[in-house]
Amino acid sequence: MTATAQTKPIFTRRQLVALLLPLVAEQALSVTIGLADTLMVSSVGEAAVSGVSLVDTFNTLMIQIMSALATGGAVVTSQYIGHREPQNAKATAGQIMLVMLAFSCTVALVVLFGRHLILRAIFGAIEDDVMAYAETYFLMSALSYPFIGMYNAGAALFRAQGNSKISMLSSLVMNVLNIGGNAIFIYGCGMAVFGAALATLISRIIACTAVLYLLQRPDSMLRVESARALRPDRKLIRRILVIGIPNAIENGMFQIGKLAVSSLTSTLGTAAIAANAVANTTTTLLNIPANAVGMGALTVLGQCLGAGDKRQAKRYGGLMMALAYAGAWVMNLTAFFFGNRFMLQFFNLSADSTALALEVMMWFNIISLFIWPSSFTLPNILRAAGDARYTMVVSITSMWLFRVALCYLLVGHFGGGLLAIWTGMFVDWAFRSLFFAIRFFSGKWMENSVI
Repeated sequence: MTATAQTKPIFTRRQLVALLLPLVAEQALSVTIGLADTLMVSSVGEAAVSGVSLVDTFNTLMIQIMSALATGGAVVTSQYIGHREPQNAKATAGQIMLVMLAFSCTVALVVLFGRHLILRAIFGAIEDDVMAYAETYFLMSALSYPFIGMYNAGAALFRAQGNSKISMLSSLVMNVLNIGGNAIFIYGCGMAVFGAALATLISRIIACTAVLYLLQRPDSMLRVESARALRPDRKLIRRILVIGIPNAIENGMFQIGKLAVSSLTSTLGTAAIAANAVANTTTTLLNIPANAVGMGALTVLGQCLGAGDKRQAKRYGGLMMALAYAGAWVMNLTAFFFGNRFMLQFFNLSADSTALALEVMMWFNIISLFIWPSSFTLPNILRAAGDARYTMVVSITSMWLFRVALCYLLVGHFGGGLLAIWTGMFVDWAFRSLFFAIRFFSGKWMENSVI
């Protein structure tokens, strides 16, 4: 890449709005799957909510790893687009499809045949009714892995082109089908947890099919034109994995740490598990704007650096952070003053679970105002430049020191409850934010070579 600066903005204000607004909508729609499952399953009882939430922790691990691999492909593709190399961009699209298909199918097979052992190994001795619900949900979740994996790959490729409308519309279809399926299978057919999982599976199959079909349109810049495009290309796969593997390790270790903490949460009783599940689901809604900005940063910063314009990359990075913080303040202040109590009334929780959930949600709102975007949006800006190894080292170190070790100390040694577990998470955010900010302002994140 050359270091020559361009005088013309790579992204106009109108292009940024066209990229980011559909991403906000897509994130909102995506979060409603977990919210709808938790909300509708709560009508079955706290054991069902607990079983679904435990499996969703593992599901999130797998989806995060798939998303990390897709991110690697999106960064490489974006930089090729910015560097005006359409053939290499198209070839990269085929390779990320190959990588995602191989990974998702392998994981699905492992879970199908080993789901009971996996649940016992992670969560140990949990109540029998919770385990029964968890095994049912886990089985159906495994069947959906290849479809959500390929959906993520296709959506990432559309975003790399600056076209986020397609993935938004596909997410809309997926969510409408999921919520409608939940209503039919849970309330109409009385299928409980199995009904929620079946609705999710069907919705992911249809969304995956839609994204891949649209990616194959003749006018698509990243169309996979034949099966030959899926033949392994070591050079391109290596470029994808140079970003994808550190990001996958980071996300994987992050979720493994959360699994370890979930195992700790399970020792606090069913009320704490249910409160934690609801609090996690509802607070995820508050991260939608900052998450969407982080996804958009991969495209914007990737194309800037692919074009060799570091000046614009840093300027857009600052703009993205400002937008992420604006979104975080609007969402969290709204939740703090009335949104939390409004949301909790829709869940069929006991008084103890409701009180626990409300406590951690209020603390989440306060802390998020200051350090959530710098902990989670900012590293995506660094990754867009190929600085994935740095974000991996910081995130893993912080995770195990604070979110895991500190939580076990606070709960195991000092007898803390659910808020102690969330306190470890807040300290983790602060550590990550400090080191990511230092990296950004130093400019070292722009010294990597991706293509």
